[in-house]
Amino acid sequence: MGMLDAYIRRFLAVLRTEILVLPSRMAVVVFVLLLLALPLVTQDGYVLRVMILTAIFAILAASWDLLSGFTGQMNFGHALFFGVAAYVTALLNLELKFPPYLSIPLGAVGGVLTGLVVGIPCLRLKGSYLALTTLAFPIILLGLVFAFPGVTGGELGLSGLSRLTGSRTGDYYLITGLMLALGGVMWKITDSNTGIILHAIREDELAARAAGINTTRYKLLAFCLSGFFAGIAGGLYAHFLRLAGPSTLEVSLSFQVIIWAVFGGMVSIYGPIAGVFILNPLMEALRVVLERFPGLPEMRMFIFAGLVLVTLLFMPEGLVPWVRDKIETECPRCKIRNAFTRRRCRVCDAALD
Repeated sequence: MGMLDAYIRRFLAVLRTEILVLPSRMAVVVFVLLLLALPLVTQDGYVLRVMILTAIFAILAASWDLLSGFTGQMNFGHALFFGVAAYVTALLNLELKFPPYLSIPLGAVGGVLTGLVVGIPCLRLKGSYLALTTLAFPIILLGLVFAFPGVTGGELGLSGLSRLTGSRTGDYYLITGLMLALGGVMWKITDSNTGIILHAIREDELAARAAGINTTRYKLLAFCLSGFFAGIAGGLYAHFLRLAGPSTLEVSLSFQVIIWAVFGGMVSIYGPIAGVFILNPLMEALRVVLERFPGLPEMRMFIFAGLVLVTLLFMPEGLVPWVRDKIETECPRCKIRNAFTRRRCRVCDAALD
């Protein structure tokens, strides 16, 4: 009982001194609570389906940011990790009868191996050369999918996978919980010494090498970590839809991931997650509304493009960093963030401009 009281007091202290003092952290808490409460508000299958797919794509977008945002290794073929894991998961489940709790992690291992295969030849490439090279890999694999329909199912893909759980609500809580946990893990990685090194590689790789950092090893690590988390998303996608098809390797998916990340805010992990949770449900809602009016459904893509252009023009760092800078102020002395209503820093008591 005494230990429980100690944990409760520690939790309340952290809540009072670390979370409630910053609007951005309070927003994260509210976001998590809303996600967890959604099935209590509605059991509509369509709404839960949209939110489940949004959670899966949030993992995918955050995994892209882990690689391209933090290390500067611009990956235009991120759907490769997603698609490989989806197919590996499907084959393991259909051919070897592996349950989802085994097929999904093994599919993620396939994503890690794919990260090695892509990362090794791309180590010496930078900029547009790296982007075009990574773009070629999913196109090549897509050709192989169509070339061997006996294994991959061709255009129809592989269907009939096992269900994740026995209900849509169970799927929702499982996938949403994994999204929150994996997002936290990715954020923790970027907030560690490894994240600092990845930042250094992004800013000046030559200086990082001069400081004694093995940049090759860390870039390969970034490819593998990104492949692992994208692989988890691919495995969840395959089992949720009970299908692994060519759409998981399409170039459009790779560019969609980049748009989500840029819209939400790169180099943050939580920015891409927020970008997906804003854009994906919004586009689905627009589709439902505009379908009621003849000739208007095509306007959905114009609205989508307009939102992205406005973000790039007026919020070049992304929506989430822009909003955070409006509601929080960084202390000029200790660099701790404070609520915009404060006039003095909550840590060092320095005056806030």
